[in-house]
Amino acid sequence: MSESTLLATAVTHQAYATLLKVAGCNDYQEDFETSDRGAVSLEQVLWFVAAGVSVAVIATILWGKIRGEAEKSITPPVAP
Repeated sequence: MSESTLLATAVTHQAYATLLKVAGCNDYQEDFETSDRGAVSLEQVLWFVAAGVSVAVIATILWGKIRGEAEKSITPPVAP
């Protein structure tokens, strides 16, 4: 991550937190401080599994096509 991206992200987060405080949305900060940030939901696990399965399916399809092309006999070029 470049320094400018890191700085932009930090400024964005600080500005968002300040806007939440100004708007009186303290619930977000309280929930964030009291919640267990290490927990993984079932939905996250299922999305991860679905992404893994889709990558595996696409890789299998591509591998089959590549293998099929590699097994074809080579036709040597002929001069006209």
